[in-house]
Amino acid sequence: MSKSVRFLIPLIIFGALVILLVIGLGKDPSKVPSPLIGKSVPAFSLPELTNPGRSVGDEDLKGQISLVNVWASWCVSCRQEHQALMALSKETDFQIVGLNWKDDAQDALAVLRMSGNPYAMNGYDPDNKVGLHWGVYGAPETFVVDQHGVIRYKHIGPIDRKIWEETLQPLVAQLKAEGA
Repeated sequence: MSKSVRFLIPLIIFGALVILLVIGLGKDPSKVPSPLIGKSVPAFSLPELTNPGRSVGDEDLKGQISLVNVWASWCVSCRQEHQALMALSKETDFQIVGLNWKDDAQDALAVLRMSGNPYAMNGYDPDNKVGLHWGVYGAPETFVVDQHGVIRYKHIGPIDRKIWEETLQPLVAQLKAEGA
């Protein structure tokens, strides 16, 4: 192999890596597809954060539309979205179910005491056993689950008024109409 070819190979590899990096930087990280869309929620059972004698499981997500919100007390973005969830908790078209993820129960309970509790129920998953099956890799994440327990949408990042009005509310309305 000649010296010019040896010189070009690393240059070509470097150029390809730069192209992949530029393509990756141009993508919206909140639009990472989930292989669970269109599938039933994974079977699970967790202790309820505010009442450890009670459990929260996949059966609790059937019969009505659910927003399953993955959150943690240490998550700054989760605290930012908390007021939006409090406002949404007054809606009657769906329930908000929390998945307290990789957290300390006392810290999580303190956040709920200070900021209010928007969750109809809140599964406690300190070891990521359930989060792993849901494909959770960060907080906050919110899943929209239909009345049949099928995951219809996954949102990565905090929910705000714009995301609610442009994305989640139309989907909830559609699911409600389908179930009527």
